[in-house]
Amino acid sequence: MAISSTHHDLSLALSFSTGKDAAYALLRLIEEGRRPRALLTTLSADYRRVTMHGVSEPLVDLQAEAIGLPLVKVFLPNPSPNEVYERLMASASRAMKQAGIEQVAFGDLLLEDIRRYREEAMKRGGMEALFPIFGGSTWERARAIVDSGIEAYIVCVDCARLDPSFLGRRFDRALLDDLPSGVDPAGENGEFHTFVVDAPFFRSRIDVVSGDTIERDGFAWLELSPAGFSR
Repeated sequence: MAISSTHHDLSLALSFSTGKDAAYALLRLIEEGRRPRALLTTLSADYRRVTMHGVSEPLVDLQAEAIGLPLVKVFLPNPSPNEVYERLMASASRAMKQAGIEQVAFGDLLLEDIRRYREEAMKRGGMEALFPIFGGSTWERARAIVDSGIEAYIVCVDCARLDPSFLGRRFDRALLDDLPSGVDPAGENGEFHTFVVDAPFFRSRIDVVSGDTIERDGFAWLELSPAGFSR
């Protein structure tokens, strides 16, 4: 595994979903002087897309290039029961551990059961889970993300919780005002997922082209294609 070590915290990696929460967690870590050594992303082995977000592998690669960090990819089969997921993640953890990484940071905001699950999974691999943006009001966190300079767009919605018409909307204060009652402003309950095209730590903005909307199994995704970099 080739993992860069220049000007980075050699002991730290970040679980990176391509969305706003992971980007904000990275921003907070950088502000604390802890720029991770690598990003860790899970993708579908069949479709080469990020789990749940549905973002294609080339777009994830562009994000990693814009951030300037190597990307460790874990490919998950479909279906991927817990025991398979945990086995593949344990293998990735062992490889990172051998490379000197001892901690993995996550962009979770609120859910205690998810936090405990990640802590236990990392502990089994001999590593520690960190949660740099966990806790507090998700309304406050959502506004902080908007004000941070992170530019993100909704690419996936749970149709039972949010109408597909929200696909393609920028994650900004206008969106927060328009969210229906009962929808978490940060999408922490899985109502929606985002893709980040720019952030204060990006070397360049990612230009994307919107395509078709795909609906399956109660979810809807917006197809994005890379159009290059700009500033």
